[in-house]
Amino acid sequence: MDLSYNPEKESRLRSLLKALSWRIIATITTALIAYAVTGEIEAALLIGSIEFILKFGIYYAHERVWQIAPKGSVRKLFS
Repeated sequence: MDLSYNPEKESRLRSLLKALSWRIIATITTALIAYAVTGEIEAALLIGSIEFILKFGIYYAHERVWQIAPKGSVRKLFS
């Protein structure tokens, strides 16, 4: 495994922090919607908690998979 610094790639820490900050924003939104629909704070918190954990992992994995694709490779597919 190559541990050299590559400015073209994001670090795992940056991907982790992006996933965390986005999940906080998205989970608050989800919990507010769940509360608006159910009127129950407990249900809203449960839905928000489950959603946070699952989607945090999914988003982080998604970010890391995109790091495999070289910059500009997607653009080349459509040109």
